[in-house]
Amino acid sequence: MSYEHHFLFSLLLTIIIEIPIAIFFIKYLYQHREIKISKIILISFLASALTLPYFWFVLPAYIFERRIYIFSGEILIIFIETIIYKQLLKLKFSEAFTVSLITNIGSIFLGLAFQ
Repeated sequence: MSYEHHFLFSLLLTIIIEIPIAIFFIKYLYQHREIKISKIILISFLASALTLPYFWFVLPAYIFERRIYIFSGEILIIFIETIIYKQLLKLKFSEAFTVSLITNIGSIFLGLAFQ
């Protein structure tokens, strides 16, 4: 499988994993009943679609040590997605950070299971 095809598979897997987690946390755990599920789906999709390409195609050009690349990339993604969730869904910072952290942890561990 080419690098690009592997990326597309990873993006699809990330979206499939992260959207339900985001819905659960935002709608049911934090009880934001005013936020429509369709909006959570859209924003969660947008967060992944905006951040994952940088992780796969931009950061490797600048960070050559794999462990540093993965660690710094995931930290960067968590903070960028926190901003996306906070601004576009009007969540508290702590809620947005938790959603971003847990969705990314979920996609990392479940994604590793599919490799």
